[in-house]
Order: sequence, then structure tokens, then C-alpha cells
Amino acid sequence: MAFDIPTFHRTAVETPSHENVDEMRALLVDTLEDAGEYPEIDDLGNVIATRGEGDGPHVLLNTHIDTVPPHLPYERRTEPPGPDEAVDGTGDDGDGDVACGRGACDAKGPLAALLDAFLTVTPEDGRVTLAVSTDEETTQTGGAHLAETIDADGYIVGEPTGLDVCTAAKGQFEGTVTIRGESAHAADPGSGHNAIRAAAPILQAMESYDDSEARSASGPASGDDGEPRTSGPGEHETLGRPILTASMIEGGEATNQVPAECTITFDRRSVPPETSESFCAGLQAHLEQWLPDAMGLEVELIRPDTPFPEAFATDADAELVRTLQEASGGAVRPFGAATEASYFAEHAPTVVFGPGDLSDGVGAVAHSKREYVRLSEVRTAARAVRETVERLV
Repeated sequence: MAFDIPTFHRTAVETPSHENVDEMRALLVDTLEDAGEYPEIDDLGNVIATRGEGDGPHVLLNTHIDTVPPHLPYERRTEPPGPDEAVDGTGDDGDGDVACGRGACDAKGPLAALLDAFLTVTPEDGRVTLAVSTDEETTQTGGAHLAETIDADGYIVGEPTGLDVCTAAKGQFEGTVTIRGESAHAADPGSGHNAIRAAAPILQAMESYDDSEARSASGPASGDDGEPRTSGPGEHETLGRPILTASMIEGGEATNQVPAECTITFDRRSVPPETSESFCAGLQAHLEQWLPDAMGLEVELIRPDTPFPEAFATDADAELVRTLQEASGGAVRPFGAATEASYFAEHAPTVVFGPGDLSDGVGAVAHSKREYVRLSEVRTAARAVRETVERLV
């Protein structure tokens, strides 16, 4: 059975996968089997299929089948939804180039493109593997597992990049800063140590953590202005500066009690060479300088037992990058969000590539109420990936 991009894409978007991916995974497996392929499902539910048996280069194509909530129905339009529009299934004109719905661009559009390329490539000397993960939007254990279990010489990760070839991305992880003081009666606050009050200088210190790439861990404990000094990760030549955002704060148990504990939740967007493991120790050392001696502080990751996408940067001169850029005509640039590509980048050159955009001139696209992709871009992406794989394997 011939693979048809619009038909598959429509069926995929119409298949909810924001709470459970079983139905979407079955659609992918059935599609591969209808095309004469023999996919496998690994221990974590990832779908894997390989074409070619040669000892030459091995290229892996990866994307994901899960989406964020809520599910949005499928529509075809001639123009993208406006800034105040939500996809509701009533704007379907049947043959427009703009396909809307949850997952249209993130990442069922890239999935349709990679699937088309995979099914139309005939490797001569090497192999091509389609490896699709199931939990990219949540814990990312599937992508990390694929990176650990499948060796390849190059990886193309499908995400909405507007057909640009993205060679780098910031890492992303979350954690908490827990401040510990001593409780007391609010009528006598001096007899305790108020953890919420201590949060004010700690929040300021979090903002100053990345202020200067010129800071040195071996430098003086304080500068001429008397403020504490510590080392920061600095600015990356491709990804720019890291970002640290305090996103939630919680503390206190009663209105008439000095709070003994306060927790600040943060989001970190890292750049090389910083890792999620090294960051906690560095931030804690920085923040402790701003804390009263009688109080304690601890920086921890929110879910240390599951993987975090680390920052990565692939050499723009790598053959995979040059080949895909020539085939697509897109720019070479960083990707604007965290991605499972980071797990593969530890092993071989890795790029993020696909149809659709994270945002457009109107506003957010991926994860938004107006999510869409142009089917012409999906076809272009499929052709570019197919030409790239053909040249490499």
C-alpha cells in the first residue's frame, strides 16, 4: 500500500495521544506493516523499524507520538488560525494546505515526513532506522532508552523547525531551592528564623547567578561592591546565555507562625558544558553566600530518577548537517526548545529538523490552541530527509 502523507497525517492528528499513546502506536505499527516493514516495540513502548543490512553508515530517524493536552480536532484550512482562534473542527474546508489540530506540528507532521522518507529510501551500503518514542512531552525515558540501545552514525530528530537545520539546543530541567529556618510565634518573630523572609535575597541571588561569565571560582569571595562572587557557566557561542527562572514559591503552615521552610521551584535552560548534575552544586554554593548563618539551604532536582534533556551542540561542518542543509535549503541555527535530541547527541552528530513552527508572527503554534502545519512543508521535509539519507547510506 502506497504511503500518503495527508491521509496518514489526518488520521494521526485525529487519534488522541495526550493521555495514552496505545491507539497512536497501533496506527504507526499498522502503517509500517501495511508497507511491508516489520516494526518492533521495545521494553518502554518505543516503535523501531530498520531498513538495509549493509555495514556502512547507519542513520536514525526519531520523533515522538505523544502530545500535550487537550486534544484538538482535525481541520484543513487555506490560512492558519488567527491569534484569537481555537481549532474546534468547524473550519474544515477539505483541501487547504494548512492542517490543524493537536500534534499537527508537534510532532505528527514531522512523524509523517520521517515515515515517508523511511519508506521510500532503499539503503545501498548502510541502514536507516525509524525509532519513535512515546513520552517526549513528559519524562523522556523512551528517547533516552533509544539513545542507549541503538548505535548510529547520525541522528535526525523530527520537531517543528520551519525546515531549518537545528544543530544545538539548550538543556532543560527543573528543581527546587529549599530554605530551612526555625519556626516561632508570629508575635515574637525574632525568636525564630523566617524562611519566607530569607527567600527575598535568595530570589535576587538566583537572578544574579548568570550575570557575568567573567566570574571565577578561584577569585575573591566578594567584589569591590561587597556582593558575593561565584562562578557562572558563561555564554555559549551558539546558544547564548543560560536562563534560570523561579517559577513557583511555597511556604508556611499558619498565619500566626514564623515559617520554618520555604521552597522555590525553578526552571533551568542550560548551555554547554553545564549539566543538570553539575548545576545543583554550583547554584547551591552561590546561594549559600546570601543566606544567614543560622539557616540552611538545599538545591535538588525535581525528578532525579528520570532523564533531563541536556544542552548540546553539533559541529555545523558535520557531514549530516551539510547534507541536510543542502537538501532542505533551510538555515542552520539552534532549536528554540529542549528536545530528546540531546540524548542522541552524546553519541554522534545530531540535528533537529521538521515542518511547522514553534511559533509564528501571530503567536504560539506548537502546544497552542491554534496548532497547525502546512502539508506542503511536510512533503518538503520528507523529500529533504529522503535525499539526505540516500546520500549518507
